[in-house]
Amino acid sequence: MGKKLTSRAEDYSKWYNELVVKADLAENSGVRGCMVIKPYGFAIWEKMQAELDRMFKETGHQNAYFPLFIPKSYLSKEASHVEGFAKECAVVTHYRLKNAEDGSGIVVDEDAKLEEELIVRPTSETIIWDTYRKWIQSYRDLPLLINQWANVVRWEMRTRLFLRTAEFLWQEGHTAHATEKEAMEEAKMIMHLYADFVENHMAVPVIKGTKTESERFAGADETYCIEALMQDGKALQAGTSHFLGQNFAKAFDVKYASKEGKQEYVWATSWGVSTRLMGALIMTHSDDNGLVIPPKLAPIQVVIVPIYKGEDQLSAISDRVGPLVKELRAKGVSVKYDNRDTHKPGFKFNEYELKGVPIRLAIGQRDMENGTFEVARRDTLEKMVVAADEVVDRVVGLLDEIQNAMYQRAKNHQQQHITKVDSYGDFKKVIAEKGGFVAAHWDGTPETENRIKEETKATIRCIPIDVEEELGSCMVTGKPSKYRVLFAKAY
Repeated sequence: MGKKLTSRAEDYSKWYNELVVKADLAENSGVRGCMVIKPYGFAIWEKMQAELDRMFKETGHQNAYFPLFIPKSYLSKEASHVEGFAKECAVVTHYRLKNAEDGSGIVVDEDAKLEEELIVRPTSETIIWDTYRKWIQSYRDLPLLINQWANVVRWEMRTRLFLRTAEFLWQEGHTAHATEKEAMEEAKMIMHLYADFVENHMAVPVIKGTKTESERFAGADETYCIEALMQDGKALQAGTSHFLGQNFAKAFDVKYASKEGKQEYVWATSWGVSTRLMGALIMTHSDDNGLVIPPKLAPIQVVIVPIYKGEDQLSAISDRVGPLVKELRAKGVSVKYDNRDTHKPGFKFNEYELKGVPIRLAIGQRDMENGTFEVARRDTLEKMVVAADEVVDRVVGLLDEIQNAMYQRAKNHQQQHITKVDSYGDFKKVIAEKGGFVAAHWDGTPETENRIKEETKATIRCIPIDVEEELGSCMVTGKPSKYRVLFAKAY
C-alpha cells in the first residue's frame, strides 16, 4: 500500500491530506479548489445522506430541487445576505463562446453578454424565497417544509479536501411558518436532529449553542450550531440551523392570508450540513494507520480475508465462509469476502486497516482445523480467536461495542479539552499550548470579540444552549458578564 502516513504528532495537516488521498476517499481535480469524491468516499457520504434524509422525512420535510443559477438582483434583495456572500460568488456573464479567428482556440463573444449576470448558487435562500412567493397564499399553505440535496459554489482561496472546497455537496432545508414561535421551534429542532445524527451515527460528540451576532449566517436573526472538537484541538462547525425571522419574506414579499383574513409576512428558517462532515469524521477518529470508521457509516463493516496455499485450500475456505457471509448479511451486516488472488493477505490487512473497516476476519488452514476465526477490531487493533459457531453473534455485538467505544473516546477527548480560564493571559496560554475549547467570560461586544480573534486567532464557537448563569468579568475588559462562552481556533 505504499509508504506509511505522516504521523499526526509530526504534522496533523499533512497526515489528514495524505489520508484522504491514500484511503481512496477523494482527490484534487483539474479545476482549482474542486475535488473528485471517489467511490469509497462517496459510499460513506451516501450512508450519511440516507440517514439524514430519513430523519428529515420523519419530521415532515419533503425534498425538491431548485436552479443552480440565481439572478444577481435576487442576491441583492436581502442586504446582509449579499454582503455576507459577495466576496465568494462565482458569476456567469456570457452565454456563448466562439472560435477565435486566429486559430488560438475559443474566445468569449462579447455580443453574447447576459442581460443580467447569474450567480452560481453559494446557498439558495434567494431563489427559493422568490419561488415561495408563488407557493404561499394562505395559512393553509403553511408550514412549508422543503429540503434539497445539491451542490454549491463558494470561491474559496485556500482549499482542503472535504473541509473547504470551491464546490461542495450539501443539503439545505428552507421552511416557511405562520408564526415566529413555530419558526424558532423548527430551527432548534433541526439543531437537535443534527446533533443526534452526528453523535449517534458519526460517533462525534458535539456542543449545541448559538452563534454571536458577528458569527451568524448572513441574513439570520439567530444561528443555532453544533460544534465538534478534532484531535488536534481545533473546533469544527458540524452543522448550522438559522432562524431568519421575516427578513427574506419581506425582501421577496412573501405573505399569507391569516385565518382572520389579514395579510401577514411568513417566518423562515434555513439549515444545512455538507461534505465537511466527512472531514469531521476523519479527523475525530482516525489514527496513524489510517481511517477508523464508525460501524454505522462504514461501507464495509466486516471484511473476511482467506489465508491459503493453493486452489484447494482457497476452495475449502470459501465453502466455510459462504454460509457465514449469508448469515451476517441476513442480520443487516455489510460483508466483503476478499478472495482476490492478485494480492497477498498482508497487503489486504494493510489496505482494510487504512480504509478503516471496523472488523476483519481472517481464516487459514489452522483455523479450518480448529473451527475458529481470527477477529480483529480496527478501532483498538485488538485481535481475538473466536469459535466459528459463535462468530456471527460476536461480530454483531462487536459492531455495537465499537460504535459506542469510538463515541466514548471522542467524548473523553472533548471533556479533557474544555478549559475554564479567568484571565486573558491564561486564555492566550491555553489557546497556544493546549488548544481545545476555552470557557471564558466575554463582555458581549463585537469589539472585544474582534480583538481576541486578531490577537489569538481564536473565535467564539458558540454560546452553549445549556450555559449556566455565572456572574463574572470579561477576561479582556473586566466588564460584567453573565456566563461563559466557548472559544477555540477552528477549521
